[in-house]
Amino acid sequence: MLFGGILPYGAVFVELFFILTSVWLNQFYYIFGFLFLVFVILLVTCAEITIVLCYFQLCSEDYRWWWRSYLNSGASALYLYLYAIFYFCTKLEITKLVSGILYFGYMSIIAYAFFILTGTIGFCACFWFVRKIYSSVKID
Repeated sequence: MLFGGILPYGAVFVELFFILTSVWLNQFYYIFGFLFLVFVILLVTCAEITIVLCYFQLCSEDYRWWWRSYLNSGASALYLYLYAIFYFCTKLEITKLVSGILYFGYMSIIAYAFFILTGTIGFCACFWFVRKIYSSVKID
């Protein structure tokens, strides 16, 4: 399941650095057009990787694809949170306990929202795919 999160995370990795830098290091973020393009790439990547993994699961006659499709693309939030830990250790110079708790609290909320976003994209794409392939099957 963690394999499905690598590609969507890879799509937003560079942009994530700029967003974290603008939020936590008080720098300006002004590349909103590129951010929209990265968001579209994230949508397509989540949908495609989930459809491929769901297809492999259905080919092995495992029809419990509902939650797995959600977790496959939602796993990219784990990589986002691991990158937030790496960013905390390398870029930020936070030494106070309360500031660290605030940072990890906010990053947990962001990672959870990213999990909900990517998981929903993956589930909807997989749901559409399964309905499409089974609507063309003729039952005798």
